[in-house]
Amino acid sequence: MRALLIANPYATSTTAVRREVITRALASELDLNVVQTRYRGHAGHVAEGAARDGYELVLTLGGDGTVNEVINGMLRACPPSAAAQPGDTPQAAPMFAPLPGGSANVFTRSLGLPADLVDATGQILAALQERRTRSIGLGLAGQRYFCANAGLGLDAEVVRVVEGLRARGRGASAEMYVLAAVRQFCAVTNRRVPALSLKRDGAPALNGLFLGIVSNSSPWTYLGQRPVLASPRAGFDTGLDLLAVRTLGTLRTLNMVRQMLGRGSGPSGRHVVSLHDQPVLTFRATRPVAFQVDGEYVGEREHVELRSIPNALRVLV
Repeated sequence: MRALLIANPYATSTTAVRREVITRALASELDLNVVQTRYRGHAGHVAEGAARDGYELVLTLGGDGTVNEVINGMLRACPPSAAAQPGDTPQAAPMFAPLPGGSANVFTRSLGLPADLVDATGQILAALQERRTRSIGLGLAGQRYFCANAGLGLDAEVVRVVEGLRARGRGASAEMYVLAAVRQFCAVTNRRVPALSLKRDGAPALNGLFLGIVSNSSPWTYLGQRPVLASPRAGFDTGLDLLAVRTLGTLRTLNMVRQMLGRGSGPSGRHVVSLHDQPVLTFRATRPVAFQVDGEYVGEREHVELRSIPNALRVLV
């Protein structure tokens, strides 16, 4: 099988030695080419070319950002039928297999793969030999697909802060995200005036929202080894789930965080909005609001439509 491995040499939890071991193991079973990314966006360009060149399988070795770039690149070349535009010629995208190399690896773990790189590679090779595949749904925010989640408001502000720290040479860690979240919540984000409203077909508008986390899978993220549950019922076989809040008061926010770290049904309360299996969610904002997609900051938005795209991608499982 003709395959391409797209590896991020700066991924948080990999080393050159481990990448070499994994590459040799994959090459023993595949007609494998390897590309190491050099800049932000490079993975997407390479993946788009691979899809157009007829590769049967694309693998990633990196974090959720690399996964997002690669999936978007492949689906630019081979859009799924549910998102195709008039005049598009249907063409099946390559199969996809992610290997964990980042700090959280939300997507790989949501698929049931181990967090350990060697163990995950063993499972991918076994799935390849047995031809075990699965079609999964994705989210689409404007023109950008997402695997795990997208967010407007405080969570995206935290992502923006962390990306700035990483650009200055700091390594990503759970502690970095926690500290950034605490500082942003206490000293920066606007907790007095909500900016967001949500519109859905056939339902009243929901106004006065401070943040919105839209999930395509669960958990939302990980704090070390501990899953953080924003929408526990979210999954690749259903539509999009939403967690939104009408207040960012300190006590209620702390209680929500406690619920997200528990093993129950996720956040609840009068100030919490939870929706399950939604085909389309449309947000409008009264001021520019930070926006993130799969843990990557993508700027500020005053309007964004998020759609569920079923059976968008075939993955090895």
